[in-house]
Amino acid sequence: MRSSYWGRDLFVVAALFAGSFGTAKVACAQVLPGGEGSGVFDIRAYGAVADGHTDSTAAIQRAIDAAHVKGGIVFVPPGEWLCRGHLEVKPGVHLKGANEAPQSWEPRTGSILEPTEGRGIEEAPAFLQMRSSTSVTGLTIYYPEQIVSDIQPYPWTIQISGAPIGGAVSGAKSISFDGTVSDVTLINSYNGIRMGPTENGRHHILNVFGCVLRRGIYVDWTGDIGRIENVQFHSHFWANKVFGGDWKTVFNYMQQNLEAFVFGRTDWEYVTNTFVFPAKTGYRFIETENGSMNGQLSGIGADATQVAVLVEGIQPEGLQITNGEFDSHRVGKSTQVIVEERASGSVRFVNSAFWGPTEHNAVLKGDAYVSFTDCYFSNDYDAPDAAILVEGGRVQVQSSTFDARSHKMDPGHSYTGAEGRYQQPSIRLAPGTRSAIIRGNNGYYGVKIVNEIGSRAILSDNEPYSGPGAGYPDTEKGQPKP
Repeated sequence: MRSSYWGRDLFVVAALFAGSFGTAKVACAQVLPGGEGSGVFDIRAYGAVADGHTDSTAAIQRAIDAAHVKGGIVFVPPGEWLCRGHLEVKPGVHLKGANEAPQSWEPRTGSILEPTEGRGIEEAPAFLQMRSSTSVTGLTIYYPEQIVSDIQPYPWTIQISGAPIGGAVSGAKSISFDGTVSDVTLINSYNGIRMGPTENGRHHILNVFGCVLRRGIYVDWTGDIGRIENVQFHSHFWANKVFGGDWKTVFNYMQQNLEAFVFGRTDWEYVTNTFVFPAKTGYRFIETENGSMNGQLSGIGADATQVAVLVEGIQPEGLQITNGEFDSHRVGKSTQVIVEERASGSVRFVNSAFWGPTEHNAVLKGDAYVSFTDCYFSNDYDAPDAAILVEGGRVQVQSSTFDARSHKMDPGHSYTGAEGRYQQPSIRLAPGTRSAIIRGNNGYYGVKIVNEIGSRAILSDNEPYSGPGAGYPDTEKGQPKP
């Protein structure tokens, strides 16, 4: 039976809840006596060893099971804790490390969990399986057997989902509500954080940084508003030799494979201040057997992508995207925004910027309502076709700017040179476009519109195009470029 030193225990609990880990670590230099009296369960008291070699899975699970009885904090002190199995974070349990904020890729310090289970098997159990009313905070997670020269699939690092229902209750559902992941660093997760596929709600993913290789965050069957805030995925975190990484290998793998943020069924997801560099797809919106997404996305970014925003399926209310910044490279589909043929619903971009060496800033194929208002478009590549190519649906472009980037400009610096530049056509309305409203836009040489739908386009108050090739018929009056 473990004794309980109430004075020290209460001091530690107060420090933890106040966020004062600097003080708490002094009190936690020795193993906490823990138990029901304090609500703090130190994994060392249950046999965990921070040597990076001893399997601590069973010991950490024992601490979680003990905390689950009345609820409490399972404390993971600084050190490297090898886990060859997976853990179930049971209701009422808060798995908490000593990291007050996401860590950089060096030094290799703080509370580090090191899972190894599931190499080569994406469908294996997630490393941390979170149930209702749980949290995972203050941890770095690193896969020591993931080798940068031979990257292999692994299951999800963290999954918020309901526990399996065993047997007897007719009509019982497996659900999970109020799961929080915060101040977590993912060094080299193949699959990062998943919500679902069982019904879930009110997840809160906050202050999560790191390198993810195949998928970053995947949301499905969220019936009550989930929140994702201040998340950054970047190749830096596994580019450093401290964790056995390599910049070029990791960058290339992410750009060829990573889908950073994937959204299936979620009702009014709030996504704020998120970013990825690089990625195959920055933000992907899909239809699953549970449904698709509507939501608000603000201050989001995707850099060095093949496709920054890919819309395959959304609810009618759709996506409200404000203050976004999207960059694509000359790789893959090389387009910042693609709305696929099977997509319908509403996609609204406001005060967003689109740039990079790409084929297009946007390609719109589906039967959706898509609008761009107060946006900026440019291209570092002399692409022959339009910045915005519309092949289907309805489109509105208003109060936006179509720039012509100078090849003399030094990236990251302002530039005021007035030399001749190449400006691709601004907008092409292909025959499949159902309708278009294009008004009040300007550009470096004005706005070049190729109208192939005649009177189905309303074109007004756009700055006339005066750049190279300006002699073709006036597209503002509905005449296509010959």
